[in-house]
Amino acid sequence: MTKLVKLGLVSVLSAGALFAGTYNVDASHSNVGFKVKHMMISNVAGKFDKFAGSFEYDEKTKTLKSLNGVIQVSSINTSDEKRDKHLKESDFFAANKYPQIKFDLNKVEDDKAYGKLTMRGVTKDVVLDVEVNGTIKDPWGNTRTGLILEGKVNRMDYGIKYNSILEAGGVAVGEKVKLTVELEGILSK
Repeated sequence: MTKLVKLGLVSVLSAGALFAGTYNVDASHSNVGFKVKHMMISNVAGKFDKFAGSFEYDEKTKTLKSLNGVIQVSSINTSDEKRDKHLKESDFFAANKYPQIKFDLNKVEDDKAYGKLTMRGVTKDVVLDVEVNGTIKDPWGNTRTGLILEGKVNRMDYGIKYNSILEAGGVAVGEKVKLTVELEGILSK
C-alpha cells in the first residue's frame, strides 16, 4: 500500500511539472517602458533597449511562479540623445556606479505581483498589476507566453532626486514614474 501511495504522489508531482516551465525573455518581442510627468503638463516616455530575464509560468494553474530581470541602465532611450546622456549621469541613474536595475518577484496574488525593485543601490518592495496572456506554439515549434506588468514607483525612494522649480510653480520632473513592462518568453528546453 505504501508503494502505491508513493507511486501516486510521484505521478501527481510529475504531471504538475509537465505544465510548469521556465521561460526566457525574448527581448526582441518585449518592452521595458516608463513615463514621467514633464513640466506638470505632459509625459516623457522612454524605454530600456537592453534587458534580460526569465520567469516560471504554470499553464495548468495559470500562475506566474517566479520572475527575475536585469535592465542595463546605459540602454535608456527617450528618443533624445542629450536627455538620455543626462539620465545616465549622477543627477538621475548614475549608470557608471549603478549599471543595472533589477526586479525579483516574491509572489503573485490575484492580479498583483509583489516583488523587489533595485535601482541606484536601493531595494524597495513594489506591487505591480500583472496580466498573463496564456501560451501558444509559434511557427517554429517553440512554446511562448506573454505577460504585462504595470504600476508606479516614486523615483525619490531610489535616490533619484534631481528637479528644478518652475517659475509658474510646480516642478520640471514628476516624482511618480509609470512602468509598463511587456514580456514575451520562450519556454526553455
